[in-house]
Amino acid sequence: MDLGAEQHGCEHYTRRCRIRAPCCGEVFGCRHCHNQAKNSLEVDLLDRHEIPRHEISKVICSLCNKEQDVQQNCSGCGACMGKYFCEKCNFFDDDISKKQYHCDGCGICRTGGMDNFFHCEKCGCCYSNVLKDSHHCVERAMHHNCPVCFEYLFDSTMDISVLHCGHTIHLECLNEMRVHHHFACPVCSRSACDMTDAWQKLDQEVAATPMPEFYQKKMVSNFNKMAACIVLMKRPGVWILCNDCGATSSVRFHVLAQKCPGCSSYNTRETRGGPATAACSRV
Repeated sequence: MDLGAEQHGCEHYTRRCRIRAPCCGEVFGCRHCHNQAKNSLEVDLLDRHEIPRHEISKVICSLCNKEQDVQQNCSGCGACMGKYFCEKCNFFDDDISKKQYHCDGCGICRTGGMDNFFHCEKCGCCYSNVLKDSHHCVERAMHHNCPVCFEYLFDSTMDISVLHCGHTIHLECLNEMRVHHHFACPVCSRSACDMTDAWQKLDQEVAATPMPEFYQKKMVSNFNKMAACIVLMKRPGVWILCNDCGATSSVRFHVLAQKCPGCSSYNTRETRGGPATAACSRV
């Protein structure tokens, strides 16, 4: 039963069978092998496609080459084609150290052990139990592409990180962002990690860099297009929007950064104006 355990499979999985793709009729090592081949730059754009994994109905034993219906043991030679077998996903894998399990909520097989994960109905995916009572729900959080590499996240084989804001990203892509000193979510711009130490250093730099009197008296104008009126707000500062807490505030301008008075974050952006302070008649 264990004959050929290390000799068969593909770059993605160790197993003793190949699959016949129901979409194009060709034989591949696994669905990833199919998708890589059929979505390469050499393939005409109109011919590119993904394999419908749940429609796979035929497999070929790697030991006796017999083509047969999807099943765990070969009907020809009796070999076990995969120690882990999911008849719902038509999936085989000999490396059971991954602790594969099938999630009915996701509709696919995942790794890491069923006892270590929970399925969030609103997010529509499985998360580590560590996040069960602390993650921020975002509807269908992983049913989109990684904001950095644009690979579809839901069925990606790479490790995925859930940010404080609830958006998801490949862990490798997140680490690459940090190498290039990008510490905010690419989707909503909220800080992707604890920035307390960085904000304290900015506090020191701002204190050590006093602004000239001209900038301290910088004026702000706000044009309200919807109300068709102009409001001049004579305040010695600028309006900012905090990307972390969402508050809009008026603060003194500084060339280094503007600090949110609400949450003390420097992850802010300057806006053209603040909340409306005057009412205009509508026409």
